[in-house]
Amino acid sequence: MSRVLEGALDGAGLRVCVVVSRWNEFVTRRLLEGAEKVLRERGVADSDVTVAWVPGAFELPTAAKWAAASGQFDAVVCLGAVIRGETAHFEYVAGGAAEGIQRVAVETTVPVIFGVLTVDTVEQALSRAGGKDGHKGEEAALAAIEMANLRRQLL
Repeated sequence: MSRVLEGALDGAGLRVCVVVSRWNEFVTRRLLEGAEKVLRERGVADSDVTVAWVPGAFELPTAAKWAAASGQFDAVVCLGAVIRGETAHFEYVAGGAAEGIQRVAVETTVPVIFGVLTVDTVEQALSRAGGKDGHKGEEAALAAIEMANLRRQLL
């Protein structure tokens, strides 16, 4: 019989850093509120949650690397909102954030969760930040807890 491992959704004792983009703060603050709510509901103590604000989504990987490399956190959650405009800027920012966040997770082995909305419109962003399309901040927090607990089993 195969041995099956799954990360529990109990956050007790976990230390989490949430890195949040200030750009499109009217969306990212909602993502942060959802993430903090879920972390609290799942047993992560308020004193074990650190929130770090960065200027924009492109800066998320750098701050995530600092947090992950510090040894202070079991998981890092990156929250941002990149809304398409009329230039290629969207592709550079969204792609850079995604690639950078993934690289930090692989290099540090600390779970670094991609909670960055990449949408065409403000309406789509708000819909994914607690509207009809769910709450990506909450989902990112759950993923962080699950991955941190799975990491403990695998390392």
